[in-house]
Amino acid sequence: MLEDSYLQLARTILDHGTYKDDRTGTGTYSIFGYQMRFDLSKGFPLLTTKKVPFGLIKSELLWFLHGDTNIQYLLQHHNHIWDEWAFKNWVNAPEYTGPDMHNFEHRRLDDPAFAPVYQETKRQFDDQILNDDAFAAKFGNLGDVYGAQWRHWQTRNGETIDQIANVIEMIKKTPDSRRLIVSAWNPEDVPSMALPPCHTLFQFYVADGKLSCQLYQRSGDVFLGVPFNIASYALLTHLIAKECGLQVGEFVHTLGDAHIYTNHLDQIKEQLTRKPKPAPQLELSGAHDSIFDYEMKDIKLVGYDPAPAIKAPVAI
Repeated sequence: MLEDSYLQLARTILDHGTYKDDRTGTGTYSIFGYQMRFDLSKGFPLLTTKKVPFGLIKSELLWFLHGDTNIQYLLQHHNHIWDEWAFKNWVNAPEYTGPDMHNFEHRRLDDPAFAPVYQETKRQFDDQILNDDAFAAKFGNLGDVYGAQWRHWQTRNGETIDQIANVIEMIKKTPDSRRLIVSAWNPEDVPSMALPPCHTLFQFYVADGKLSCQLYQRSGDVFLGVPFNIASYALLTHLIAKECGLQVGEFVHTLGDAHIYTNHLDQIKEQLTRKPKPAPQLELSGAHDSIFDYEMKDIKLVGYDPAPAIKAPVAI
């Protein structure tokens, strides 16, 4: 099963991980340096031992490919996975006059005195992002995160580099190049980003008419984040392969600090009791000449029959 390599990563951390404090104050069990390989010709590597919302993966990747860094687009597609970082900027801003949300990310959301206030404040924030463009421009932007670095890398002379367009052109013209690389880690911009890139660099490789991709990820939240990352870069590989007239090869996922948060231990142990099912298949529709022309409706999965979702809190 395609999923086995992910499940083995989880078992390895549970068996051999080192406890470490972390930026969020949650604590993790961590290993350093781990690699997984997924043969994309054998199916699409979306986990089946728990339901992973593919719609969120699609909309996030299209958001990156548009070069967008504002959560308004995501909210328009009912995607809330980047909300908390923008919400944190708002409640800490001088203009904020609502209920006390100080340090909300570390307060218990099951606290009956706090949870309803948080949820209503967060709902109001999302509504303003969706309906007030000026508010969205000020508080919905996350800084120069992935979309900006992929599509609008700022050079020292004030110009921009479209790394995605450039790497596609290189794959078409010089497929044997060893420079088919896109980097999201821009040291100058890291301090201004809501979250410095976890997936920092990826490289493409063409052989025997197949396109493969390797991601280096500096930090991986194994229960919540890594399943999204696997599926997102598998989808990106499919999209670029189609534009370049290639078949898909492997997705190789190399992790630096691979960790399970202490408040995800019960959830991942439950997941490991489940048996993987056959991987779904990806269908790309529409006669698009460019990867940038895809819409949500053009990207579908067939045969996805996962076990129920397992909820867990996001550490921010």
